[in-house]
Amino acid sequence: MAKSTRPPIDPAALLRVSETLQSRFGSRFSMAEAVRRQHSSQLTWMPSQPPDAVVFAESTEEVAEIVRLCAANAVPVIAFGSGSSFEGHVNAPHGGICIDLGNMKRIIAVHAEDLDCVVQPGVTRTTLNEYLRDTGLFFPIDPGADASLGGMAATRASGTNAVRYGTMKDNVIALTAVLPNGDIVRTARRARKSSAGYDLTRLFVGSEGTLGIITELVLRLSPIPEAVAAAICPFPSVRAACDAVIATIQSALPVARIELLDEVTVGAVNRHSGLSLQESPLLLLEFHGTPDGVAEQSRRFGEIAEMFEGGPFEWSDKPEERSRLWKARHDAYWACVGLRPGARPIPTDVCVPISRLADCVEATKQDIQALGLIAPVVGHVGDGNFHVQPMVDMDNPAEVETVMQFVRRMVERAIAMDGTCTGEHGIGQEKQKYLPLEHGEETLALMRLIKRSLDPQNIMNPGKMLEYYA
Repeated sequence: MAKSTRPPIDPAALLRVSETLQSRFGSRFSMAEAVRRQHSSQLTWMPSQPPDAVVFAESTEEVAEIVRLCAANAVPVIAFGSGSSFEGHVNAPHGGICIDLGNMKRIIAVHAEDLDCVVQPGVTRTTLNEYLRDTGLFFPIDPGADASLGGMAATRASGTNAVRYGTMKDNVIALTAVLPNGDIVRTARRARKSSAGYDLTRLFVGSEGTLGIITELVLRLSPIPEAVAAAICPFPSVRAACDAVIATIQSALPVARIELLDEVTVGAVNRHSGLSLQESPLLLLEFHGTPDGVAEQSRRFGEIAEMFEGGPFEWSDKPEERSRLWKARHDAYWACVGLRPGARPIPTDVCVPISRLADCVEATKQDIQALGLIAPVVGHVGDGNFHVQPMVDMDNPAEVETVMQFVRRMVERAIAMDGTCTGEHGIGQEKQKYLPLEHGEETLALMRLIKRSLDPQNIMNPGKMLEYYA
């Protein structure tokens, strides 16, 4: 099947839209080059592709107004949250209008008795948790970056807590979205379960702005645990560390976080964050529960680690020590950037069934070593998800091609193990080419049918997710 592309934007239509938006939004509309470039992707193989203009919306009704105007003129629309995604989600390969949702940052309601809250999409996860601090509740999805909650829903984000609390698809109860024709829909009520019709909430969660723009979210909250302990445990090899993870999950030990850092990442983190961790493959863990429960979980994991030559195993329930470790983990991206100054980091991820984790990570590490790459490995390995961050000299075509082939082999390996080409980064522009291998033509045909039904003009974030639109 040949690729299909949108027809070029009619310059007269773009001028009409721009003039109307300038008149309507004033200083909240910009065609300045610096603003446009700030609203394009910088962290992907793809070149930066700025939109033609940016408008800063402040309500669902304003988003709907902008979308109706763009739909009437067949001008593309790209939603923008905090710009922290890795796969080119906010690029504008066909031009168009970027709708920045960063000003939509109201926490509309907190229903503590129901363990949920209602927020606008520009609220970030750290802002929400600071707001919730006195309620005894928190929002557990933690992708590392201080991402906007709307963007996290749109990309079906995950993170370090997913092994215990799930991903965004498990924690979005309902949402409000603006459709490609400007209609406003609410996908569900606040009830924790329903059998009333299609599950439209999960249709939009992970749709990457290609079916509509999320403008409000009802999120599931969790009680702040009575006790929390963090632990570290080095291992002689990544296989030993991954085998310990597999044994931990299969033994139903209720670990909250279990992160893998390979020896390259540990060295980078030590230098960046001033730590003195043993520079070998390392598991960084967190346990939630009662004080006695946390102590028991820690003891049981220590026994599992010993089975795989792990140790010394150290754990602490002191908040300052936990915070320091997890800040270092969240700063791992920037720590690894320092491994090769001047090179571009190209983060990518895959996810496999937990029983295949050790095989997939070990084979990936062997590939890295055989190619002589600087490519740190980290992972939310409790659910089989790991990340690789090759450091690439983008001015060296041979090196770029080598790394691209390395990534392809890693993805093909994961899919051959009944895994996925992306556990949490999403598809965007860069990973579209892997969807036929993962899903097959029949499933992609159904996805395309849904896309065409909701967005017949292909104005919603075109060029993403489904490359073969027609």
